[in-house]
Order: sequence, then structure tokens, then C-alpha cells
Amino acid sequence: MRVLSFFILFISSFVFAQKKVPNDYFMNPLDIPLATSGTFGELRSNHFHSGIDLKTQKREGLNVYAAASGRISRIKVSRFGYGKALYLTHPNGYTTVYAHLKKFAPEIEAYVKKKQYTKESYQIELFPKSESFKIKKGDIIGYSGNTGGSGGPHLHFEIRDSSARPMNPMSFGIDVKDSKKPIINSVWVYTLGNNTHVNGHQKPQRLTLSPQKDGTYTASKIHAIGNIGIGISTIDQQDLTTNKNGIFSIETFVNGQKNFSLEMNRFSFAETRYINRLIDFSYYKQNSSRISKLFIERNNPLSIYKDVLNKGVITIQDSLSYSITIKVKDFKQNTSTIVIPVDGKQVDNVIKNEILKTPYYAKPSQNFTYSANGFNLLIPKGSLYEDVFLDITTKGDTIKVHNSKTPLHKKMTLVFDVSKYTEKDRKKLFIGRVNNRKPPSYQTTSKKGSKFSLRTKSFGTYGLFSDTKKPTIVPINVADKKWMTQAQYLKLKINDSETGIFSYRGTINGKFILMEYDYKTGMLVYDFNDKIINASENKFKLIVLDKVGNKSTYEATFFRKP
Repeated sequence: MRVLSFFILFISSFVFAQKKVPNDYFMNPLDIPLATSGTFGELRSNHFHSGIDLKTQKREGLNVYAAASGRISRIKVSRFGYGKALYLTHPNGYTTVYAHLKKFAPEIEAYVKKKQYTKESYQIELFPKSESFKIKKGDIIGYSGNTGGSGGPHLHFEIRDSSARPMNPMSFGIDVKDSKKPIINSVWVYTLGNNTHVNGHQKPQRLTLSPQKDGTYTASKIHAIGNIGIGISTIDQQDLTTNKNGIFSIETFVNGQKNFSLEMNRFSFAETRYINRLIDFSYYKQNSSRISKLFIERNNPLSIYKDVLNKGVITIQDSLSYSITIKVKDFKQNTSTIVIPVDGKQVDNVIKNEILKTPYYAKPSQNFTYSANGFNLLIPKGSLYEDVFLDITTKGDTIKVHNSKTPLHKKMTLVFDVSKYTEKDRKKLFIGRVNNRKPPSYQTTSKKGSKFSLRTKSFGTYGLFSDTKKPTIVPINVADKKWMTQAQYLKLKINDSETGIFSYRGTINGKFILMEYDYKTGMLVYDFNDKIINASENKFKLIVLDKVGNKSTYEATFFRKP
């Protein structure tokens, strides 16, 4: 089945390559000069960036326009992720996505709020009927914002094909001014075999780069034997921004012959986590810098590669000389070039990699299980990318499951035996991830009798912890016996320093009110324009729960002319 799936993916990729992408169908979704804070395919934590992030001049509330005619097929409002997002499906099969919005256009906003009040929930996902919202190209569909997981005001914009695969919006004519060459941070050489060395070492070697008069770079000559691979850390910057954005393509050549290339034109969400196979994951975890490996290791089915010979691996033979060229390009084809001279030379006394061996050896093709000292662990097959000796130790209620420098592709399951705790104590217990010099971070904990469990895609140290502290509620502009006739919003701040906010519910005179929560600031806001109030004296009540059930309540009577 897996071979068949990859065959289908290959065929669909081939068909897609033959299909001409329309470059005059979509218009810019903003009416300001486009500047990007994130590019398509940019390397992010555990995923490729699926669109382009368009800066909004550090402001919220800019008009967001429909890039083409179509219908609204999906609306999603969430505290995290895309925040307030619209999905617009077009007659030619493409879908555009507009995320982190502050508000929707009035008709859409009224429809969403009605559904939110019916469900009594801020978070909601809607799939309007095809005739509900027919949109024309250039219609205002919303206003830019900073909702969800946004790190600042901007519009996240995507174009997806008929199979819901993100594509590079710049391929469709969405134009961003760019005359700058990509920036090269570092170049590395990896040894890919037991009998391979680079400059007498088997560990990755960082090369010294020297700028040339023609604008290219030349690396210091290396001496090597056997199979090697190249790695590169690189970013791009466009003309109207200083953001460190992602690149479009990378090619490598050996003695003038192309042996590898990758290109950020399209990918599927099903493959995006394989980014952790593209990058040097261990180096990233230790240095917060991503090195792209320009060779393909096993268990890496990414579709971004093309024109690859021998999986990008370069074989260096004794007494022969080689010239390796790397070309890094942005979408406008601005190019940075690096040349690496290589001499094939065998050396004695190669410094080899040290492998820490443990009793726990795991393979990608097999389930791995562990059971001891009140802990049970399952790492399902397909979770690892390569064979590894796992470092597993336990102490009391804490278990170390290897280390965060090794990536997991699927979720492992970790079970804690809590039979020694009373029923009362169990209610306040949670599984937390141990962070150096920081409080433990709450992990979604499943509680079934005397067994607590979590499922996670991260190795690390996990333990049992107790949370007995209630969430905090701080009123910002509301107080008991206060007149609030002139206020447009009712505002409070909520926070929980132990396990985090699980839920909240606000009412006025016993009726549910829609309160928007920004987890980044802790601000909780009710808009008086919702017109729930029809009396001058109003009883406001807010209940907040954390993730183990600790509850806080705030009540106040305020006055407002109806």
C-alpha cells in the first residue's frame, strides 16, 4: 500500500507539472505594497509554511479582498492556529485561505456570531451551503488582524489546489518586490558511511567561506573519502522587509553535472512533518538554526525534490579532485553560488563518531515497547526515521524517554501508574514535560482509573505533577456598581500559571455572552454591540476552569443604559 501511495503521489505530481498554473486569475488580497514576513515552504517547527505572510504595516483592520470570485466553503474560529480564518473555493478548483483576521465582513460576521451564540462557543467551524456566500473578485471579505497563533499583525494567505495541497502563491502572479540574493549562513559536509571521512573526521564539518569578486563564495578545500552529503543554512530577504524568510530552490552540481535540487512549489499536509528529515534536527534543537540536507536519507518521501542522482549523495574516490557547486535561489531567481573544492585523500587515524549504546534498540520498521517501574511506553512503527539506541531512565514519578534531539514522526504513548494516589489527589495530578529551570509544561493527560497517559511526538523527560492553584481573573474596565454606558467592550484578563486555561463562560443576567480570548495577552473581551443587554442593572458572571478543574468565579453588577 505504501509503494502504491507513493506511485499515486508521483503520477499526480507529474500531471500537476503538465497543468499550466494561471498567473492572472488571482489578485492581491491587500491594497498596499506587498511585503512578506514569511514565504511559501519556509522551514518552521515540524512543518513547512503553507502560504505567504503579508505584512500589514504593523496595523490591524486593513481591508482583505477576495483574490478571485467564488464561494465561502469554510469558516473557522479558534483560539490558536489560524485564529479567524476564511476559506474561499473558486470555480477553477483552487481554494484561497485568509487567516489571523480581526473580523469578517459584516454579513459573514453576523452569520458566524449567530452560530456562536447558538452553540454557546467562541471556537467554531462552519461549512456554509454553496449558495450562502457567493463572493466576487475584489469583494471585502474581512479585516486583517493578529488572532490565533500570529506573532504580530499580518495576513496569512494561501492558495490550495483541488486536492487541498498548498501551492506557492507567487506562481500565480502574486508579486513581491525582491532584488536581493539569498543569504548564506553556513555550509556543512556530512559523512554517510562507516568508511567515510571529511578532513579526518566523521562528524559534520562546517566549511569556511570566502567571498569572491564576482559575488560567489568559495569554500575552503576539503579532503575526503567515501560518500558525503552537503548541508546548508540559508535565508532570503525581500526589498521591503528585513524578515529572515525562506528560499525557493537549491541545486547542487558535481563537476558541472546536476545531482540534486529541491523547489518550494507545492506540498501536501500529509508530508509536511517530514521537514524533520530534511533538516539536521539534532543541530536545530541545540542551536536554533536549520541546516537543510541536500541529500535524501531513508524514510524521507518528500515531494519537493527533483533531478536527483544517487539521492544527492556524492562519492569521493582517492586521488581524484571534485568541484561541488551549490546554487540557492529565491522566486525571482536572484542566486547565491558556493563552490566547494574537494580532493579525494585517504588518511590514517580517522576520528570516528561515538555511539552511546543502551539496552533499548529501536527500529523504524518495528513497534518499540518498554514496561518497568510503573511506566509503559509504546513507540509505534513508523515513528522513527532511523535505528537508534534509546536512553530511558526512571526516577520516582519521572521518566526520561531519550532526548529532544531525536525527532518523532508519529505519537508515542506513555502510561503512568497512579494507583498509589487517592482519588482526591488524582483529580489535581497531570503529566508535565520537564523543562530545564522552568515549571513543567502541561501535557494533554488522559485519565482512566489508575492509569494516566499522554500521546506526544516529542522525546523528553515527563513526570507527574499537582496543580491546586485556581486561575486568576483581573477585571480591566468592569467593577461592581460601575456605570458602563460609554464602554464599547467589557474586558478582563485571565491566566493560569500551572496547567493553563481550559475553558471560560461569561453570562449577563444569566444569558451566555460571546467573549473573545487572546491567549497571547490573556485578554478576554465582550462586545456590547452584541446587544444582549436590555436592562439598566446587569449581573455579570465569569467562570474560568484550568486543565485539572480548578475553578475561579468573578461576579459584578454594573449599570448601562439599554
